[in-house]
Amino acid sequence: MPSPSLAHPWSQRTGTLLPGLLLSALLAWAAIELGKLPWLVRHGLSALTVAILLGIILGNTIYTRWAPACGAGVQFSRQALLRLGIVLYGFKLTFQDVGQVGLAGIAIDALVLVSTFALAMLLGIKVFRLDRDSAMLIGAGSSICGAAAVMATEPVLRARGEDVTVAVATVVVFGTLSIFLYPMLYQLNLGWHLLGTAPAAFGVYIGSTVHEVAQVVAAGKAIGQDAANAAVIAKMVRVMMLAPFLLTLSALLARGKNAHSGAARAGLAIPWFAFVFVAVVAFNSLGLLPAALVTAVNGLDTVLLAMAMAALGLTTHWSAIRRAGCKPLLLAGLLFCWLVAGGALINRTVTMLAAMA
Repeated sequence: MPSPSLAHPWSQRTGTLLPGLLLSALLAWAAIELGKLPWLVRHGLSALTVAILLGIILGNTIYTRWAPACGAGVQFSRQALLRLGIVLYGFKLTFQDVGQVGLAGIAIDALVLVSTFALAMLLGIKVFRLDRDSAMLIGAGSSICGAAAVMATEPVLRARGEDVTVAVATVVVFGTLSIFLYPMLYQLNLGWHLLGTAPAAFGVYIGSTVHEVAQVVAAGKAIGQDAANAAVIAKMVRVMMLAPFLLTLSALLARGKNAHSGAARAGLAIPWFAFVFVAVVAFNSLGLLPAALVTAVNGLDTVLLAMAMAALGLTTHWSAIRRAGCKPLLLAGLLFCWLVAGGALINRTVTMLAAMA
């Protein structure tokens, strides 16, 4: 039995975190249940999106009175539970997914990621004069996997909460627009033959260019099951690129800081959860766990990420979003145009080169 001197600090810490954790969990549960509504499913609004919206609504109304009691637990949800959620996200992926899209699919995803993020940096900083963190967060959300990528990039940048919220908002706006746009583009492509007429080929285009996994599923299913299957596989490969992206970004930031300060050593902020994420994907690829257990872990992961999103919303104020202005939305809009047009060009070029090889 632990001594009172050891038990008291632990119980005190738990008591401090509990109110905020319970509030975040309640919002996560509400978001998950609302996310099952047919209208939201059809429009690709996942539980994570609903969670941040609920958090923002509550955070700008009655939460201000609860903040002194709930603040510590909310911050814990936003930081620690986020990292755990990203790690467990690896149970949704396997290295076998890579084999299903082949080298051409990997090349398409990589080119879309690099070109979109580079364009975000160029336009965001040089043209719109946004701060570096805002440009990088919007770029990460557009180029990889939406809100999850934004949240995973936050610890590397040590970004402000309002910047994260604005970036997530852009993912919601343009990702939702994708759900309606891509089925129309598919019908046009049947006549234009820019990407081939096979639903699976168009599915790879969807998976390599649409923001969120839920939005990819919604857009793919609007075309057909073959398109949806190919879209999800391509998207999962794109999600797997999150870990090397975070490691590369961390190294580049440290190198830039070192060059700017003239210091002898760079302070590399290593996102250790990215390594664990890759390890989880590798373990999941072995197929050692029962399917029921993997399903349960994925359900837990959704809860953790929804709690993190809800906590982010609770700590975001409307005034911060208003201060951001229209520039982040314009940047995200241009990136969206690039994903649609540039992504189609990348898909067509890589597919043609693969056929010639």
